[in-house]
Amino acid sequence: MNRSHAIDMATSYFDDGRFMHVLAERVALHTESQLASSRPALYAYLHEQMVPELEALGFTWQIVDNPIPDKSPFLIAERIEDPSALTVLTYGHGDVVPGYDAQWRAGLDPWRIVVDGDRWYGRGTADNKGQHTINLAALAQVIDARGGRLGYNVKAIIEMGEETGSPGLASVCADHREALAADLFIASDGPRVAASRPTIFLGSRGNFNFTMRLELREGAHHSGNWGGLLRSPGIRLANALATMVDAHGRILVKTLLPESLPQSVRDALRSIEVGGGPNDPEIDPNWGEPGLSPVERLIGWNALEVLAFKTGNPESPVNAIPGYAFAHCQLRYVVGSDSENLLRHIREHLDMHGFTDIEVTTSGTPMQATRLDPDDPWVRWGLASIQATTGEEPALLPNLGGSLPNDVFAEILGLPTLWVPHSYAACSQHAPNEHLLGSVARQALQIMAGLFWDLGEQGAGVREGVRVAGAVG
Repeated sequence: MNRSHAIDMATSYFDDGRFMHVLAERVALHTESQLASSRPALYAYLHEQMVPELEALGFTWQIVDNPIPDKSPFLIAERIEDPSALTVLTYGHGDVVPGYDAQWRAGLDPWRIVVDGDRWYGRGTADNKGQHTINLAALAQVIDARGGRLGYNVKAIIEMGEETGSPGLASVCADHREALAADLFIASDGPRVAASRPTIFLGSRGNFNFTMRLELREGAHHSGNWGGLLRSPGIRLANALATMVDAHGRILVKTLLPESLPQSVRDALRSIEVGGGPNDPEIDPNWGEPGLSPVERLIGWNALEVLAFKTGNPESPVNAIPGYAFAHCQLRYVVGSDSENLLRHIREHLDMHGFTDIEVTTSGTPMQATRLDPDDPWVRWGLASIQATTGEEPALLPNLGGSLPNDVFAEILGLPTLWVPHSYAACSQHAPNEHLLGSVARQALQIMAGLFWDLGEQGAGVREGVRVAGAVG
């Protein structure tokens, strides 16, 4: 068989309903990693869904408990044809955010796939059960098409806690560095730049969550008796935030910004547009860093957001001066930012502006910013493979606007990272009515079959080119 046959087999896997059947079984498992009651389902997803499929493809495997107590498990698997051959590592996560069952549109159920036109509704269809199901199915078709031998090795890690910040992933990868050693990382998560345009992204913006809190006194005090005499925590916190980001979303703390926007990133983004889809919100043209295009602000620059702000009792306000205020904030940042000292920079800025009474603490699990060089040989190879399959030039994003645990693969494991997303921005992935587009899933099976086929034909040559370039450099 040849490349075209492998792609045809992947297309048939979608058209004859096999893909739908497998995905429906996976969606039915309530793998809500944020809920302690879901722990049995997290293990069941690995044992009942991943293990049988991987064993059928010739993988050996192990379930690895999280080194952090009461956190989600991992599956590590490998299919070795020749220890000296090219090795690719792939990844996926089987956990999902809570179902929010009652909030879905009438007739929909987060734990059952419902097809409405091109939309396949169900929790995890887009994030991430649908995406890694596509990749494993495409790999299976290529193994079959090549008579059982790929010509390279494949390793996989599936985690069940990505939606809680991937706790333990870094430690597991560090502890199993040899078992996960590879030449290239290929996986799928996140959205395409547009539903109709195949996309590769090479990393992600970092994610730094922090809380600003001001507690001035116990309890509230009547504003008629004490107004004008007592400091208002809400007003002080609002003014502190105003020194950090202006009324147009521009970050004012220079130490929270990257050094520059590299020319290679600008060049890669020239053909990219964001927004404009039927379900996309309208972009505010004057929001964020001035002088940058919308896509440069999203992909190439930092953004500071207030996720939640509270003072007093918003649900039932009273005529009293609150005793406290807090704001949960988030910095999305790119490569070139001083990520090791973000908390210190915020603290120094607040102190410099007289807000020494505001406490700042980190929250959640930070994710580091990563970005593979757009000129890397593996990037050129991936773009050429996708174009050969689809007949159109794919979009290249130096990094995703959101955050993924890509730093684990790029820095701890030291791999060039190619992400090929199979969703789109308006898929409602963390909200009610999450859905996968059937047309995108069908094309994605073709794309991934092409990539996995081309690895067998071209991967060893690309790897040798990378080694020679590295030796010369």
